[in-house]
Amino acid sequence: MNTVSPVGDSRLPHNRWWQLVFGLVAMMSISSSQYVWTLFVKPLQSSLDTSLAAIQVTFSIFVVLQTWLSPLQGYLIQKFGPRLLISAGAILTGGSWVAAAYVHDLAGLYFSYGVMGGLGTGIVYVGIVGLMVQWFPDKRGLATGLVAAGYGFGAILTTFPIAAMIKDAGYAHTLTVFGIVIGLVGLVVAQGLRRAPKPLELPAYIVIAASKAVSQSTRNYTSGEMLKTPVFWLLFVMMTMMSTGGLMVISQMGAFAKDFGVSDVLVFGLAALPLALSIDRFTNGLTRPFFGWISDHIGRENTMAVAFMLEAAAIIMMLAFRENAVAFVLLSGVVFFGWGEIFSLFPSTLTDIFGTGNATTNYGFLYMAQGVGAILGAPVAALLHETTHSWVPIFGIVSVMDVATALLALFVLKSWRKRMASERIEMAPALA
Repeated sequence: MNTVSPVGDSRLPHNRWWQLVFGLVAMMSISSSQYVWTLFVKPLQSSLDTSLAAIQVTFSIFVVLQTWLSPLQGYLIQKFGPRLLISAGAILTGGSWVAAAYVHDLAGLYFSYGVMGGLGTGIVYVGIVGLMVQWFPDKRGLATGLVAAGYGFGAILTTFPIAAMIKDAGYAHTLTVFGIVIGLVGLVVAQGLRRAPKPLELPAYIVIAASKAVSQSTRNYTSGEMLKTPVFWLLFVMMTMMSTGGLMVISQMGAFAKDFGVSDVLVFGLAALPLALSIDRFTNGLTRPFFGWISDHIGRENTMAVAFMLEAAAIIMMLAFRENAVAFVLLSGVVFFGWGEIFSLFPSTLTDIFGTGNATTNYGFLYMAQGVGAILGAPVAALLHETTHSWVPIFGIVSVMDVATALLALFVLKSWRKRMASERIEMAPALA
């Protein structure tokens, strides 16, 4: 029987763009769990009669489980395929909202929205990113940026409807309705997802384009090998610092907007807080493919430096103009434009360095940094605010971490990557 090599299969390039579409919609379906959480904080705090710090533990549990179990989730996706696991993730995510609608204590909230939601969104997130870095070696920054944009853009569609429904029908009814919608949408699109072909099975022109774009390893590191390298831990520290700042703003925006006295001020005819959240979702989504595409052309580290410095400047200006509602709305958008690209730049950089063979599991380990950032950005930041009665030290710490990460990208990560690449070249003849 004659067989046709997948390298010559003209359907592959077309099919991979459909995979990107399915992945994008799946990411949009789960995004509200993280990015609209702030709208539920005050109603839940009032209903459960507890402190802000206690409520924000829910957010930390959510992000910690979303991230810290991602190596296991990535392994399971590589073993059993994306369709089964991401279907399960969609059901867990939607179910977490419905379950949270009926809780009457913190333990119930922690388990439903925190544990169930974190597990569900983690499966979907790491699975989709892992697929894209494998399907698009020639456009890795752009492709991961586009699906990561879905995680930012998705909440644009839900922010105002959720805010309005909470006001009109209460948070419990809102959680139930949107939980059902979230679960169904994710479940449907998961049925179209497929495993990515191996690099040798891709069309030749894609492989050639990939080699010309940015420096990429031809060796597929196992997770154990990766964890022994200093470069991985540098990336982990950098992603932790960047995650902390963005997650602080996401989780605390409702609280500090109220303290600044701008949350209900009308800006362009709309309340400042939900307007800022909607603009933030847009810029947080736009930045991911934008800076991902930029990084495919000028390099990952140079792009990191520009974006991270932008966030630092916006954080400082937001604090300086904190009582100006218009500045609050606009600068919050700039903050997220300088932050959201970490979800395209870090997975792309990691896969460039450590190869595509174990990309999903490997990114799962790096994605754990997001969990560390959630602890620092949500309950730790809330406790620091309750201790100091000020947002100034929190904003100051975030801006310093942004600048430090930008400098690490330019002056440490870049040189370490070059040294690691040269060591691989020197080792190649010996291995041969």
